[in-house]
Amino acid sequence: MQSRKIIVAVAPVAHMEKKIPAGVVNPVDPEVLARESIECWKAGASLVHLHVRDVTGKQVGDLGVFSHTIDLIRAESDIVIQGSTGGLSTLSLEDRSKSVDEPRVQMASLNMGSTNFGEGVYINTWPDIRYWAAKMKRMQVVPELEVFDLSMIESIVALADEGTLDHPLHFNFSLGFHGALSATADNVFRLKQALPHGSSWSLLHEGMTDFSLLAVAVGAGASGIRVGYEDGFFIKPGRPASNAELVRHAVELIEAMGHQVATAEEARR
Repeated sequence: MQSRKIIVAVAPVAHMEKKIPAGVVNPVDPEVLARESIECWKAGASLVHLHVRDVTGKQVGDLGVFSHTIDLIRAESDIVIQGSTGGLSTLSLEDRSKSVDEPRVQMASLNMGSTNFGEGVYINTWPDIRYWAAKMKRMQVVPELEVFDLSMIESIVALADEGTLDHPLHFNFSLGFHGALSATADNVFRLKQALPHGSSWSLLHEGMTDFSLLAVAVGAGASGIRVGYEDGFFIKPGRPASNAELVRHAVELIEAMGHQVATAEEARR
Protein backbone atom coordinates (compact mmCIF):
# COMPACT_ATOMS: atom_id res chain seq x y z
CA MET A 1 0.00 0.00 0.00
CA GLN A 2 1.32 3.41 -0.98
CA SER A 3 1.03 6.17 1.61
CA ARG A 4 -1.09 9.13 0.48
CA LYS A 5 -1.69 12.68 1.62
CA ILE A 6 -5.34 12.98 2.68
CA ILE A 7 -7.26 16.19 3.29
CA VAL A 8 -9.27 16.51 6.50
CA ALA A 9 -12.10 18.98 5.94
CA VAL A 10 -14.30 20.35 8.71
CA ALA A 11 -17.84 21.75 8.45
CA PRO A 12 -18.18 23.19 11.96
CA VAL A 13 -21.74 24.59 12.00
CA ALA A 14 -24.82 22.36 12.18
CA HIS A 15 -27.80 23.35 10.06
CA MET A 16 -30.45 25.08 12.12
CA GLU A 17 -32.97 22.25 11.78
CA LYS A 18 -30.60 19.69 13.33
CA LYS A 19 -31.18 18.43 16.84
CA ILE A 20 -28.20 19.52 18.91
CA PRO A 21 -27.08 17.05 21.63
CA ALA A 22 -27.20 18.23 25.22
CA GLY A 23 -24.08 20.14 26.17
CA VAL A 24 -23.06 20.91 22.58
CA VAL A 25 -22.85 24.54 21.45
CA ASN A 26 -23.38 25.17 17.74
CA PRO A 27 -20.75 27.81 16.81
CA VAL A 28 -22.88 30.32 14.90
CA ASP A 29 -21.30 33.36 16.58
CA PRO A 30 -18.48 34.59 14.28
CA GLU A 31 -15.90 34.86 17.07
CA VAL A 32 -16.71 31.36 18.32
CA LEU A 33 -16.77 29.95 14.79
CA ALA A 34 -13.42 31.50 13.94
CA ARG A 35 -11.87 30.20 17.16
CA GLU A 36 -13.16 26.69 16.50
CA SER A 37 -11.97 26.81 12.88
CA ILE A 38 -8.48 27.78 14.06
CA GLU A 39 -8.53 25.00 16.67
CA CYS A 40 -9.52 22.52 13.94
CA TRP A 41 -6.66 23.75 11.74
CA LYS A 42 -4.22 23.25 14.61
CA ALA A 43 -5.66 19.75 15.08
CA GLY A 44 -4.99 18.86 11.44
CA ALA A 45 -7.86 20.17 9.29
CA SER A 46 -6.67 21.77 6.06
CA LEU A 47 -10.06 22.96 4.74
CA VAL A 48 -13.06 24.59 6.42
CA HIS A 49 -16.54 24.56 4.85
CA LEU A 50 -18.53 27.72 5.67
CA HIS A 51 -22.03 28.92 4.82
CA VAL A 52 -22.95 32.60 4.52
CA ARG A 53 -24.96 33.12 7.71
CA ASP A 54 -25.98 35.89 10.07
CA VAL A 55 -25.17 35.88 13.79
CA THR A 56 -28.20 33.66 14.49
CA GLY A 57 -27.02 30.99 12.04
CA LYS A 58 -29.63 31.77 9.38
CA GLN A 59 -28.42 31.55 5.77
CA VAL A 60 -28.42 35.00 4.19
CA GLY A 61 -27.26 36.82 1.07
CA ASP A 62 -25.07 39.33 2.89
CA LEU A 63 -21.31 38.81 3.30
CA GLY A 64 -20.91 40.92 6.45
CA VAL A 65 -20.71 38.19 9.10
CA PHE A 66 -19.11 35.72 6.67
CA SER A 67 -16.25 38.08 5.74
CA HIS A 68 -15.74 39.09 9.37
CA THR A 69 -15.42 35.43 10.31
CA ILE A 70 -12.80 34.95 7.59
CA ASP A 71 -10.93 38.05 8.88
CA LEU A 72 -10.66 36.36 12.26
CA ILE A 73 -9.64 32.99 10.79
CA ARG A 74 -7.02 34.53 8.53
CA ALA A 75 -5.43 36.37 11.45
CA GLU A 76 -4.07 33.04 12.70
CA SER A 77 -4.55 30.34 10.05
CA ASP A 78 -3.91 29.55 6.39
CA ILE A 79 -6.66 26.91 6.27
CA VAL A 80 -8.35 26.64 2.85
CA ILE A 81 -11.71 28.43 2.87
CA GLN A 82 -14.51 26.60 1.07
CA GLY A 83 -17.74 28.52 0.59
CA SER A 84 -21.09 26.79 0.35
CA THR A 85 -23.69 27.30 -2.35
CA GLY A 86 -25.94 24.73 -0.68
CA GLY A 87 -28.41 24.27 2.11
CA LEU A 88 -32.19 24.19 1.84
CA SER A 89 -33.31 27.82 1.62
CA THR A 90 -35.46 30.27 -0.31
CA LEU A 91 -32.48 32.37 -1.38
CA SER A 92 -31.99 33.38 -5.02
CA LEU A 93 -29.32 31.80 -7.24
CA GLU A 94 -27.13 34.86 -6.71
CA ASP A 95 -27.56 34.87 -2.94
CA ARG A 96 -26.99 31.12 -2.66
CA SER A 97 -23.61 31.67 -4.32
CA LYS A 98 -22.73 34.81 -2.38
CA SER A 99 -19.72 33.11 -0.78
CA VAL A 100 -18.03 32.99 -4.20
CA ASP A 101 -17.92 36.82 -4.17
CA GLU A 102 -15.59 36.75 -1.14
CA PRO A 103 -12.05 36.87 -2.65
CA ARG A 104 -10.56 34.65 0.06
CA VAL A 105 -12.85 31.75 -0.83
CA GLN A 106 -10.72 29.35 -2.88
CA MET A 107 -13.16 26.46 -3.31
CA ALA A 108 -16.93 26.18 -3.28
CA SER A 109 -19.46 23.39 -3.12
CA LEU A 110 -21.40 22.89 -6.36
CA ASN A 111 -24.47 20.69 -5.98
CA MET A 112 -24.86 18.52 -9.04
CA GLY A 113 -28.59 17.83 -9.16
CA SER A 114 -31.92 17.79 -7.38
CA THR A 115 -32.82 15.26 -4.73
CA ASN A 116 -35.27 14.59 -1.92
CA PHE A 117 -34.11 15.80 1.48
CA GLY A 118 -36.52 14.39 4.04
CA GLU A 119 -39.95 15.85 3.31
CA GLY A 120 -38.59 18.52 0.99
CA VAL A 121 -36.89 18.72 -2.40
CA TYR A 122 -33.41 20.14 -2.79
CA ILE A 123 -33.60 21.84 -6.19
CA ASN A 124 -30.46 22.23 -8.33
CA THR A 125 -31.38 22.31 -12.01
CA TRP A 126 -28.87 22.20 -14.87
CA PRO A 127 -29.42 25.93 -15.60
CA ASP A 128 -28.76 26.60 -11.89
CA ILE A 129 -25.55 24.53 -12.03
CA ARG A 130 -24.38 26.31 -15.19
CA TYR A 131 -24.97 29.68 -13.51
CA TRP A 132 -22.95 28.78 -10.41
CA ALA A 133 -20.19 27.04 -12.39
CA ALA A 134 -19.76 30.09 -14.64
CA LYS A 135 -19.56 32.36 -11.61
CA MET A 136 -16.91 30.12 -10.02
CA LYS A 137 -14.87 30.24 -13.24
CA ARG A 138 -15.02 34.05 -13.30
CA MET A 139 -13.90 34.23 -9.69
CA GLN A 140 -11.24 31.49 -10.11
CA VAL A 141 -12.91 29.37 -7.42
CA VAL A 142 -12.48 25.59 -7.65
CA PRO A 143 -15.80 23.67 -7.56
CA GLU A 144 -16.26 20.65 -5.32
CA LEU A 145 -18.89 18.56 -7.10
CA GLU A 146 -21.46 17.37 -4.55
CA VAL A 147 -22.94 14.01 -5.51
CA PHE A 148 -26.09 12.74 -3.78
CA ASP A 149 -27.02 10.06 -6.30
CA LEU A 150 -25.30 7.84 -8.86
CA SER A 151 -27.00 9.54 -11.80
CA MET A 152 -25.29 12.83 -10.91
CA ILE A 153 -21.94 11.44 -12.03
CA GLU A 154 -23.26 11.09 -15.58
CA SER A 155 -24.60 14.63 -15.35
CA ILE A 156 -21.16 15.88 -14.34
CA VAL A 157 -19.51 14.11 -17.28
CA ALA A 158 -22.05 15.67 -19.66
CA LEU A 159 -21.55 19.15 -18.18
CA ALA A 160 -17.78 18.73 -18.44
CA ASP A 161 -18.12 17.63 -22.08
CA GLU A 162 -20.04 20.80 -22.91
CA GLY A 163 -17.40 22.96 -21.17
CA THR A 164 -19.41 23.98 -18.11
CA LEU A 165 -16.94 22.16 -15.81
CA ASP A 166 -13.18 21.96 -16.21
CA HIS A 167 -10.93 18.96 -15.65
CA PRO A 168 -9.62 17.68 -13.33
CA LEU A 169 -12.95 17.02 -11.61
CA HIS A 170 -13.19 16.71 -7.84
CA PHE A 171 -16.22 14.80 -6.56
CA ASN A 172 -17.56 14.79 -3.02
CA PHE A 173 -19.77 11.80 -2.24
CA SER A 174 -22.51 13.21 0.02
CA LEU A 175 -24.19 10.20 1.54
CA GLY A 176 -26.81 9.67 4.24
CA PHE A 177 -29.33 12.42 3.52
CA HIS A 178 -32.84 11.06 4.11
CA GLY A 179 -34.38 10.50 0.69
CA ALA A 180 -31.03 10.45 -1.17
CA LEU A 181 -28.33 7.78 -1.48
CA SER A 182 -27.76 6.00 1.84
CA ALA A 183 -24.44 5.98 3.67
CA THR A 184 -23.15 2.47 2.99
CA ALA A 185 -19.84 1.00 1.89
CA ASP A 186 -21.57 -0.54 -1.14
CA ASN A 187 -22.66 2.89 -2.30
CA VAL A 188 -19.16 4.31 -1.84
CA PHE A 189 -17.81 1.59 -4.14
CA ARG A 190 -20.63 2.05 -6.69
CA LEU A 191 -19.89 5.77 -6.92
CA LYS A 192 -16.14 5.26 -7.13
CA GLN A 193 -16.50 2.73 -9.94
CA ALA A 194 -18.56 5.23 -11.96
CA LEU A 195 -15.99 8.06 -11.77
CA PRO A 196 -14.35 9.31 -14.96
CA HIS A 197 -10.60 8.68 -15.27
CA GLY A 198 -8.33 11.25 -13.69
CA SER A 199 -10.82 12.59 -11.15
CA SER A 200 -10.47 12.64 -7.36
CA TRP A 201 -13.06 12.18 -4.65
CA SER A 202 -13.83 12.77 -1.01
CA LEU A 203 -16.65 11.80 1.35
CA LEU A 204 -19.06 13.31 3.81
CA HIS A 205 -21.42 11.17 5.88
CA GLU A 206 -24.56 13.05 6.87
CA GLY A 207 -25.81 11.99 10.32
CA MET A 208 -22.63 10.08 11.12
CA THR A 209 -22.45 8.57 14.60
CA ASP A 210 -19.08 6.84 14.14
CA PHE A 211 -16.11 6.93 11.75
CA SER A 212 -16.61 3.55 10.05
CA LEU A 213 -17.65 4.91 6.64
CA LEU A 214 -14.83 7.45 6.69
CA ALA A 215 -12.45 4.54 7.23
CA VAL A 216 -13.99 2.80 4.20
CA ALA A 217 -13.36 5.95 2.13
CA VAL A 218 -9.73 6.23 3.23
CA GLY A 219 -9.17 2.57 2.42
CA ALA A 220 -10.89 2.92 -0.97
CA GLY A 221 -8.66 5.78 -2.12
CA ALA A 222 -10.42 9.00 -1.13
CA SER A 223 -8.36 12.18 -1.31
CA GLY A 224 -10.30 13.65 1.60
CA ILE A 225 -12.82 13.05 4.37
CA ARG A 226 -15.03 15.53 6.21
CA VAL A 227 -16.08 15.86 9.83
CA GLY A 228 -17.84 18.54 11.87
CA TYR A 229 -21.20 19.46 13.29
CA GLU A 230 -22.82 19.96 9.87
CA ASP A 231 -22.48 16.19 9.36
CA GLY A 232 -22.51 14.71 12.87
CA PHE A 233 -21.58 15.27 16.49
CA PHE A 234 -20.22 11.88 17.50
CA ILE A 235 -16.92 10.00 17.53
CA LYS A 236 -18.90 6.92 18.48
CA PRO A 237 -22.58 6.44 19.33
CA GLY A 238 -23.54 8.38 22.43
CA ARG A 239 -20.27 10.28 22.66
CA PRO A 240 -20.56 13.83 21.29
CA ALA A 241 -17.31 15.68 20.75
CA SER A 242 -16.06 19.15 19.89
CA ASN A 243 -15.26 19.98 16.28
CA ALA A 244 -11.54 19.89 17.09
CA GLU A 245 -11.91 16.46 18.71
CA LEU A 246 -13.65 15.18 15.60
CA VAL A 247 -10.74 16.46 13.51
CA ARG A 248 -8.17 14.86 15.81
CA HIS A 249 -9.98 11.54 15.59
CA ALA A 250 -9.97 11.78 11.77
CA VAL A 251 -6.24 12.51 11.85
CA GLU A 252 -5.62 9.50 14.09
CA LEU A 253 -7.68 7.31 11.76
CA ILE A 254 -5.73 8.38 8.67
CA GLU A 255 -2.38 7.88 10.36
CA ALA A 256 -3.41 4.51 11.81
CA MET A 257 -4.21 3.39 8.26
CA GLY A 258 -0.69 4.26 7.12
CA HIS A 259 -1.36 7.58 5.42
CA GLN A 260 -0.45 11.20 6.09
CA VAL A 261 -2.65 14.23 6.67
CA ALA A 262 -2.31 17.03 4.11
CA THR A 263 -1.29 20.46 5.32
CA ALA A 264 -3.30 23.47 4.20
CA GLU A 265 -0.66 24.30 1.59
CA GLU A 266 -0.69 20.73 0.26
CA ALA A 267 -4.50 20.77 0.13
CA ARG A 268 -4.41 24.09 -1.71
CA ARG A 269 -2.08 22.68 -4.39
